[in-house]
Amino acid sequence: MTQSTSSEATGIPAARPIDPGVRIGHVHLKVADLGRALDFYCGVLGFELMQRYGTQAAFVSAGGYHHHIGLNTWESKGGSPPPPGTTGLYHVAILYPTRAALADALHRLIEAGVPLQGASDHGVSEALYLSDPDGNGIELYVDRPEAQWPRTPDGELQMVTRHLDLHGLLAAREA
Repeated sequence: MTQSTSSEATGIPAARPIDPGVRIGHVHLKVADLGRALDFYCGVLGFELMQRYGTQAAFVSAGGYHHHIGLNTWESKGGSPPPPGTTGLYHVAILYPTRAALADALHRLIEAGVPLQGASDHGVSEALYLSDPDGNGIELYVDRPEAQWPRTPDGELQMVTRHLDLHGLLAAREA
């Protein structure tokens, strides 16, 4: 995979790069039913409910942070997911700190009967793909150490998409 600079890709002069310490802090998702969404994000995935505003909004996190995910029904109560072929969020990627933690997430999904839509080894990471009850795409993943990322002979990043061994991943839960 060859990475283009902004000027090569768009013809727009390359801007000064963003500060490398910038991170995506949280995401807000429109949901049709707040209780159903909380059952999934807290009950299945294990996020902690930090604050709830009646039936309209809730904020969930891992580790006591104010919120990683906001869930709201402000514009979507009783609504349906956007149809295929429209713009919008492709998926939210949730980074797990260890392979064992990702294995635990897979175990939770299996126990709850939540189907996977895919599972891939990208060389740089291992990822599980699914949808939440509102059809929002979710990626649960763990990064490999940067020293293990696949590279071309020129040193450029060379991500791949290969089959992820789910049995091997589950074994990491018990290791």
